[in-house]
Amino acid sequence: MPETSIIAESTITCPDCGFTATETMPTDACQFFYDCKGCGRLLRPNRGDCCVFCSFGTVSCPPIQMNGAQAPCCTSC
Repeated sequence: MPETSIIAESTITCPDCGFTATETMPTDACQFFYDCKGCGRLLRPNRGDCCVFCSFGTVSCPPIQMNGAQAPCCTSC
């Protein structure tokens, strides 16, 4: 079975102001908070999502990429 490559960057879009920023995601944990660089809003994951990248990013977080959407994202959440 071929090894899956992990995408390390995701572009977050603020739901309030629409500002976008491309960020490098942590590979071993979820990022629960993110300060929008446009309006300063503190972003938190939507209900049911493990991190801000899964809620507002173009790419899901590395733990989800590795384990699949049905598996728990990480043990530290």
